[in-house]
Amino acid sequence: MTEQKDIQLAADLRTVVTRLIKVLRKHSVTADKLSLTERSTIALIYQHNEVLPNELAAMEKITTQSMSQILSNLQQRGLINRRISETDKRKAIISLSDLGLSLLEQVRAERNVWLYDAIEATCTAEEQELLKKAIGPLTKIVDFE
Repeated sequence: MTEQKDIQLAADLRTVVTRLIKVLRKHSVTADKLSLTERSTIALIYQHNEVLPNELAAMEKITTQSMSQILSNLQQRGLINRRISETDKRKAIISLSDLGLSLLEQVRAERNVWLYDAIEATCTAEEQELLKKAIGPLTKIVDFE
C-alpha cells in the first residue's frame, strides 16, 4: 500500500507541475511570438552562453536540419548572433544577441509577475512558506539523473 501511495504522489506531482507549466506558457504575451522549440533553444543558448548548432540539436533532440531552420529564423529576427569559430572555420558559434537576451528576460518577467500574483491571491502565508520549503526538494528531483 505504501508503494501505491508513493506512486500516487509522483502522479499528482507530475500532473500539477505539467499544468503549472502550461498555465505559465499562456501568461507571456512576449513568448507567444515564438514557437516552443524556439523558446527552448533561446533558453539553452542563454544557459550555455555559446554553443554549436549540432549541440543545440542534440539537446533539443531534433535533427541538425531542423535546428538550422530554427536558428535561421531566430537570426532573421535578430535574436541570436552567429560567428565563425577561430579554431575551426567550418563551425558556427551561436550566442544570444542583446535583443534575444532582452526577449528572454521579458518572458521570464511576465511569467514571474503572473506567478507572484497567483501565489499572493491564492495562498495563505503558511502555504507560501510551504512553497518556499518545497523548492529545495523539487530542485533535487529536477537535478536527479
